[in-house]
Amino acid sequence: MNSNWAEWAIKHKQVIHFFSAMIAVMGIICYGVLGRQEDPSFPLTQMVISAAWPGATAKQMEMHVTDKIEKVVQTVDDVDYVTSYSRPGVCVINVYLKESIPSETIPSHWLDLRNLVNDKRSELPADMYGPYFNDHFDDVFGNVYAITSDSFSYEEMRKVASRIKDDIVQVPDVKKVELKGVQPEKIYIQVENEKLAQLGMSVDQLAAVVQAETSVTPAAMKHNGKSNIYLRLTGLPDTVQNIENIPVSGNGRTLRLGDIAKIERGYAEPAEPKMYFNGKPAVGISISMVDGGNNLKLGENLDKKVKEINRQLPLGFEFNQVLNQPKVVKESINEFVESLVEAILIVLVVSLMTLGRQSGYVISVCIPLVLMCSMVGMFLAGIDLHKMSLGALIVALGMLVDDSVVVVEMIETKINEGWDRVKACSFAFESCAKPLLTGTMITCASFMPIAFARSTVGAYAGSLFTVVTITLMSSWLVSATVAPTLAHSWLKKEDKGGGEEAEASLYQGGFYNVFRKLLRWSLHHRVMVIVISIGIFIGSLLLGKLLKQEFFPASTRPELLVDMNLPEGTSLKTTDEAARKLTEMLLKEEGVNSISTYVGESSPRFVLVIQPVQPRDNYAQLVVVAKDLEARKQLEKKIRVMIEEHFPDVQSYSHSIPLGPPTPYPVMFRVTAPTDNQAKEYAAKLKDIMLANEHVTMINFDWMEKAPAVKVELDDDKLRQMGLTRKAVSAALYAEISGYSISKYYEGDQAIDMVFRLEPKDHQNISDLGTMSIPTAKGAVQLNQVAYLSYENEDGMIWRRNLLPTVTVNAGIIDSVTGNDVTSEIWLASEALRKQLPYGVKIEIDGPSEKSVKSLASILRPVPAMLVIMVILLMLMLMDIKKVFVVTCIAPLGLVGVILGLFLFNTPMGIMAQTGALALVGTIIRNGTVLVDQIDQHLAQGMPRLKAVTESVIVRFRPIMLTALTTVLGLIPMFPSDFWRGMAIAISCGLTVATIITLVVLPVIYCMVFNVQNED
Repeated sequence: MNSNWAEWAIKHKQVIHFFSAMIAVMGIICYGVLGRQEDPSFPLTQMVISAAWPGATAKQMEMHVTDKIEKVVQTVDDVDYVTSYSRPGVCVINVYLKESIPSETIPSHWLDLRNLVNDKRSELPADMYGPYFNDHFDDVFGNVYAITSDSFSYEEMRKVASRIKDDIVQVPDVKKVELKGVQPEKIYIQVENEKLAQLGMSVDQLAAVVQAETSVTPAAMKHNGKSNIYLRLTGLPDTVQNIENIPVSGNGRTLRLGDIAKIERGYAEPAEPKMYFNGKPAVGISISMVDGGNNLKLGENLDKKVKEINRQLPLGFEFNQVLNQPKVVKESINEFVESLVEAILIVLVVSLMTLGRQSGYVISVCIPLVLMCSMVGMFLAGIDLHKMSLGALIVALGMLVDDSVVVVEMIETKINEGWDRVKACSFAFESCAKPLLTGTMITCASFMPIAFARSTVGAYAGSLFTVVTITLMSSWLVSATVAPTLAHSWLKKEDKGGGEEAEASLYQGGFYNVFRKLLRWSLHHRVMVIVISIGIFIGSLLLGKLLKQEFFPASTRPELLVDMNLPEGTSLKTTDEAARKLTEMLLKEEGVNSISTYVGESSPRFVLVIQPVQPRDNYAQLVVVAKDLEARKQLEKKIRVMIEEHFPDVQSYSHSIPLGPPTPYPVMFRVTAPTDNQAKEYAAKLKDIMLANEHVTMINFDWMEKAPAVKVELDDDKLRQMGLTRKAVSAALYAEISGYSISKYYEGDQAIDMVFRLEPKDHQNISDLGTMSIPTAKGAVQLNQVAYLSYENEDGMIWRRNLLPTVTVNAGIIDSVTGNDVTSEIWLASEALRKQLPYGVKIEIDGPSEKSVKSLASILRPVPAMLVIMVILLMLMLMDIKKVFVVTCIAPLGLVGVILGLFLFNTPMGIMAQTGALALVGTIIRNGTVLVDQIDQHLAQGMPRLKAVTESVIVRFRPIMLTALTTVLGLIPMFPSDFWRGMAIAISCGLTVATIITLVVLPVIYCMVFNVQNED
């Protein structure tokens, strides 16, 4: 094959046309089959370990369970940090691995952790339940439905929801279906203490009788010749009446259980976490999609299934759609596709207007062909269509046209100079292919940091590098083969003379003459130009201190999340009342489309970037779907007022869904200390400092208050006198206060708990607990006869981080500022407090600000490797260390335009803007490489060095400005996007300024480095 690809392509046009058509068709097919998601998936390096020890205080849980498990967890390799909270009877431990570990090694780490913790099970309390492990946090339940009814019970709604669940599981692309808000039934055996005393039985003895009669026992097996015959015992209670007939013996009498107890069926008390839809009790149905699935196809399949369900739904039930992820994905993808089409049209118009009709036609074919190559490449790389991949296509669009523009412009120039078309195309490849390939590879390399960042941000945005690389390399291939082939067929010589006269006439005229004068003036005042450039660069760095800082912006989705935290010790019933009251108030607002309310737990993870909250009685969350973005903003303000006026005891935070990795609050600090009291003391002092900041709202702690408790001190001597044990008293208290689960009642696929409890008339007020009857073999005694009761406040929750008590101070912000900026202000204001901290007490930045620092560090870590690759490519291209130095000197000057653009557009310097600034380096170096290569070509033609410099700038002015113009204008459709605005502004403004600097400053640096004299 000819080493000149353009010449070979012209001689084999049919081959080029065949493969072009094939790629176009394959690209269209791949676009149709690519998965559709709102956000790219990324691994979550979190595991939750939970355990239950009924009867233990929060402090006992911390000392005897949490602490022991945490110390084992700390020995696991690559653990980043561990957080935990201990509540009465329950502990939850969150284990976070280092984000830098390869995702494929995460399962093995979790396996090691499970084994290590289970090996230490013997050191944990024997009567503890667990530990339980959960590392499945990447399931996104983007489709949520709700069954509601005005006339049917929770159990009837559950049965309908369960049948629907079984149907939906069969829908293609469905991974999991879970029910929310289910209220389990119980069989309550309500006994009077007096009757137990008359029988001389304790709660444990009666429980043993019921367990014996309701348990499934092993069946015998008889081997009979060739067959095994099982002997099945019948008689298990299958109705409430059968339970009433269970015989109970005591004090020489045998009675039916129904004679001494009232047996009835009811819901769990206290209730399990609840769900409401638009204020109505509901049973939710949450649906997740298989990995790599197509959200749009899933939405279509679910719509068909929903129509079928509605036709078969019994009268009196309503099947409501709460959240519709496929609709959001469709709107998001359509928005990006519209932006992509707009960018394509802009680039095409620019090409037609600047290059002329014939050259514009060539470019108009190359652009969609490159995009089809990208679709095929994305399909082969397993990259779905989502926010990052579509944005990467738009970012690459302005750049992908560069190669074809340079090649076509060179061919057109040579044809107009009178060259033969084949020779012009061949020359364009010889002169442009190598510098363009090097420049393309350098541009691709500039996106490496985000791809090789070992962090959540790198995993989230890593496809940016892959898609840009596929697109730009495809662009170079098309410019080397397809563009010359089409140019050979379509471009015709314009009547401008020929030879050197034609070339000279191209670069004569008013503008070029003015630019020559500016260039010559710059070359005559080299030191001044360099000093001015350095001054501008330093000024931009100073201006950068005025830029807002952020991690990721908020999304434009209509959902508004309202978190409600009531005081520690608050019952689920009280939380339920508060949540329903706020729901009723919000439903009266015009901007509300729907509200789903979750009491005792958070909503399912319907977007990957939100972080579910562990269940607890004093917590509720409202998912308010606004009618539009403006309505969402107004509702957020109104909710703050409602909370302040009507819910003074509620710590609430309303916020939109973030873009990027999850962070609970925009402003977060953590206070760590050796003791609980120290952590709380300095957290309160930090809160006072935060209150002085006018930009913060809704300041709260993750734990601070104590919860009321009754301390029952048993007298061992009196217990022995009465024939009682601690276990007997505990069982009686449990039955009196909470209910005592003793067996299971099986009905269909349900296992219903059978619970002992006292008759409602025996349920004492807390102040009357001392008079509660405790059954004994000889009758009954009051609790205050064997115990001393005292009232106290104890920790309702204890948070720790890496084995130390830690209080996290959280806050929201007003609309006009960013969380990172407010965090910086508070950090500076707390300097005096931090200097006075005693040994062991630490105040640290948490939340998005901490993640920003870590993410930026992870992005900067591959930068040295990126620079080495760039320098190697430059050296291979230019073969001269001085030329490499000249080209790399102009790269930092792109920061001038980045900072100026962000400042003028009032856009924060976030992660995406920082990525854009790094990506800009490659484009600037690329333009510098092309310019230096042109100087070499002129020197090879025998030009004096000074003239070679000036004429190279003139010759390359048009293609460099044109490629910059297409890149800048191609990014305009991304300006309205909150997510991409920072990167778009950074690249477009940075490239605009950098292009001007390249055409003026690079020649000056070149002349200084090579000591080119003005007299030459």
